[in-house]
Amino acid sequence: MHRTFAQRLVYDILRALARLVVVWFFRFRVTGRQHWPAAGGALVCANHQSYLDPPLVGLTCSRRMTYLGRTTLFENKLLAPIISFLDTIPIDREGGGLSGLKETLRRLKGGDMVLIFPEGTRTSDGQLQPLKPGFIAVARRSKVPLVPVALDGAYDIWPRTSPLPRGGRLAVVIGEPISAAEVSQLSDEELIEKLTRRIKQCLDEARQLRGRRRSGLQAFVADECRHVA
Repeated sequence: MHRTFAQRLVYDILRALARLVVVWFFRFRVTGRQHWPAAGGALVCANHQSYLDPPLVGLTCSRRMTYLGRTTLFENKLLAPIISFLDTIPIDREGGGLSGLKETLRRLKGGDMVLIFPEGTRTSDGQLQPLKPGFIAVARRSKVPLVPVALDGAYDIWPRTSPLPRGGRLAVVIGEPISAAEVSQLSDEELIEKLTRRIKQCLDEARQLRGRRRSGLQAFVADECRHVA
């Protein structure tokens, strides 16, 4: 997707500022960034703990990420300009979401990274919920790798029952991608099972990572140095 220089510059500035905020206030930790594809389309499949999840996953990647959002979010006059700037694809859940599906495929085939939450909705208890099969058609038709990702701590900071976020610690782990070739060889049941296993592995690692004691600034500097290296 073509973006102007101003769009790219503003996005990079906002991402850098957001990284500093989450590291400082939430002791944000990340590992597995070497698994992000350097180029080409990818379907990023993450667990869903809170409203914070889309930007948190996006902050871990040096490439720009595309998000999906309910069409009702675009009716909010304050939120609509922001999510439009972030290239969010509107999804009409009640209408079947056909136009959103077509746009998602177009972005993936055009080389974009698109974030989805295969659980379908935010978890009610912080645990990984069963994955819904809706992602399978997109994965097969787009012929791009699936990148498993897990967040931990977001549910504690902003559970479904809380109107506002609170303090806590956050961790994100990016797992080894499932290649397009693997996707084509697996049955639907096998693909769901394999992706579930990969996300669970990432979630276990994220919980361990979140429990380690180290200052947010130390974590940020160390992670950035590893990322550059």
